Order: sequence, then C-alpha cells, then structure tokens
Amino acid sequence: MYRARLETPGGYYHVGTRGNSKAPIYLTDDDRLNFVRLLAVVARRHGWSVHAYCLMTNHYHLILQLERGGLSRGMCELNGRYALGFNDRHGRSNHVFGRRFWDESIENDGHYFEACRYVVLNPVRAGVERQVDRWPWSSYRATVGLDLPPAFLVVGDVLRRFGTTPEAARDAYIRHVSEGLVQRQPPDGPAST
Repeated sequence: MYRARLETPGGYYHVGTRGNSKAPIYLTDDDRLNFVRLLAVVARRHGWSVHAYCLMTNHYHLILQLERGGLSRGMCELNGRYALGFNDRHGRSNHVFGRRFWDESIENDGHYFEACRYVVLNPVRAGVERQVDRWPWSSYRATVGLDLPPAFLVVGDVLRRFGTTPEAARDAYIRHVSEGLVQRQPPDGPAST
C-alpha cells in the first residue's frame, strides 16, 4: 500500500525515480535532452522551481520547491510522458520506471545544502565521471556559470544562499560541493549508478 504524499505549498523536496529492475532510463544523449525539455514543460505547468538536478543512467534526482503543490501530478506527468516517448523512440513497450517516484521533504537549510551537494556529486560518487564539472547532465555547470541554465533552474535562488555577491556565492558553492567529495555516501541514500 502506498502512503499519501504530503505536498506543502512552498515546500522543498528531493525526488527521483529509478528504471524498472534498475535498467537504464537514458540510452542516448537525445533521451536526456528530451527529459530536460519535458522537465521544463512540467516545471512550468506545476509551478516547480528546480534548485538542482542530475540525470544518471538508470535514475534521476531533482531538488525542487513547490509553488502550490502539484508534486504527485507533476511527477506522474513527467515520468509518464517520458516513458511513452522513450518506448516510442526505442521500439519498446512496458514499464520504463520501476516503483513510484520517491520523495523526501527538505526541512532545514542544512538538509537543503547537503541534498543539493549529494545530487550534483552523483556521477563522481558512482564513478562515471572524475570531476563534477565535466558531467553535462546535472545542474552543477549552470550553477557555477559554465553553461546557460535551463529556464526551470533557479540558479539565483540557489546562489543567494551561499553569498551576497555572485562571485562570492559561486566560490562558496564550488567549495561546498568540493568538500562533499571527501565524505562517504550516506548508507541509506539512493544508489548512484
């Protein structure tokens, strides 16, 4: 039996979904581009502000703030529409995603900072990339000014938490993420492959 989702307007959430039987949900970069485009549509429609994201091979992570609710409806739309397109592009049928999406409410600033860091460090911790700034499928590059941010990514909101000037905030964010490289992955957290 599934538990009811608590959706607090203005609340922050760490959410994600894994492929069915841990199978890949992205086979090509075009799959990832399609997901990002769809995320932009869903975020706008449901009033999500995305603070961090990372697309791995068999799962993804989002840190988002809800404007008015819409977490379950938005995740259903995001995963459902993506799965239909994925199956069509690859001549497949059946489930792309395994269980329902998981979510964790972010209750304080410390939790927010750690969750944002955890998300962007996923490729490094999983061993698929050696440097966080080289993975093109996360919010890190846009947050530090290496790429233009997608419309759904609220880089300014993220950086304001790290400093009063753009340069100081970016430097503090980079330091914060780098400090996470020496920490072990939480044993109860989602796997990062």
